[in-house]
Amino acid sequence: MTPAARLQAVIDLLTEIDETPRPADAVMSAYFRARRYIGSKDRNAVAQTAYAILRRHARLSWWLEREGHPPTPRARVLANEILGEGKPAASVKALFDGSKFGPAALEPDEAKLANALDGHTLEHPQMPETVRVECPPWAEEPMRVALGDRFAVEMKTLLDPAPLDLRINPVKADRDSARKALERARITAEPTRWSPLGLRVHGRPPLSTVDAFKNGLVEIQDEGSQLVALAVAPKPGQQVVDFCAGAGGKTLAIAALMKNKGRVVACDVLAGRLKRAAERFRRAGLHNIEAHPLSSERDPWVKRHKRKFDRVLVDAPCSGTGTWRRNPDSRWRHLGPGLEELVPLQASILDSAARLVKPGGRLIYATCSMLPDENEQQVAAFLETHPDFTVKPVAEVWAEEDAGTPPAEGPYLRLTPARHDTDGFFAAVLERKAEEPAPEKPAAEEAKAEEPEAS
Repeated sequence: MTPAARLQAVIDLLTEIDETPRPADAVMSAYFRARRYIGSKDRNAVAQTAYAILRRHARLSWWLEREGHPPTPRARVLANEILGEGKPAASVKALFDGSKFGPAALEPDEAKLANALDGHTLEHPQMPETVRVECPPWAEEPMRVALGDRFAVEMKTLLDPAPLDLRINPVKADRDSARKALERARITAEPTRWSPLGLRVHGRPPLSTVDAFKNGLVEIQDEGSQLVALAVAPKPGQQVVDFCAGAGGKTLAIAALMKNKGRVVACDVLAGRLKRAAERFRRAGLHNIEAHPLSSERDPWVKRHKRKFDRVLVDAPCSGTGTWRRNPDSRWRHLGPGLEELVPLQASILDSAARLVKPGGRLIYATCSMLPDENEQQVAAFLETHPDFTVKPVAEVWAEEDAGTPPAEGPYLRLTPARHDTDGFFAAVLERKAEEPAPEKPAAEEAKAEEPEAS
């Protein structure tokens, strides 16, 4: 593709994202599947440019509003080339040449916009802080509460692309053998800082074609997500539930940590996701997993299995603020429920899933959110109504597992991009009190109880 054709492809892709009520990554996948004639280098270039524009949404929109121009896909592409990529306006305008596969010639107001932006950088001294760090208005207050004086640095880090992390499958490989298998495919990977099962890959290789991936030696999983699975601390032979299993990433990690022994039940209200996850389970060589679709968090299955499980993971649906590096469009596009719906839903799920935990067992509540409403406040509200549960500090869990230095201080697992170079995650380990044995009756009372009744 010519540079002009690539620009037009970005314009077309942004148009589809704007018009399709689905996450940007899903729209991009569909876009390229329908255009298999686009080569891998061109696909990569188009996708990277589109993602860059999504990451710069607030700043580009600020400039366009300043110049009195609507934020159309063409205008955002034009502004990004000049402001984001630092190209001279003259060279950018030349790409809008009206050629067969290139963008149509600029309208007079578009040419005026290009001239006005020429020589400027993406950020401007008059920009509000929330615009510079791409924080949407709905998230500013809770994010400031959560991050305090680290608001700016954490939000800036959320603008960077996320690294590519892999989790080794301990059923099939250790970290060294997995690295060597990747090296044979000319993929360089280094051990992750916090997770003993993680590898961080250099670049963006096509992993789906690599034997180490196809044979189940490694799975794609952010290091933070791996740490949530480690916080579950499952033991071989135990009974474990992943209550909101989704695509099965944490289910896989838990089952592998259990060395294929015991039982892991993957539950979700979306049966289709569980069905697709089955292929991942098969590839990993894990046969201690069973899938169970739920009609809702109050499915009768929960009541029938009351107090039967050693570990119950609730990876609750949430705002996803911790994954903004991967899903930059989710800051601005409300494709699912908002906080006002999510918070009561999380509470209901947590309350219902708690019924599954046996005495002495553990309930692990996790989100990929950084907002207190969904994390600390949610746990505090649960503990008020469930006095038989107490917080198990994350340092104690790490010590039990001999997992080295815990990645977070305090009772909970809190991960942020700037501090840990992971996605933003929260996890609380809540332990149900063991049932106390019934007090022994005095011998005289027992003897009396055994006497036959008078006829």
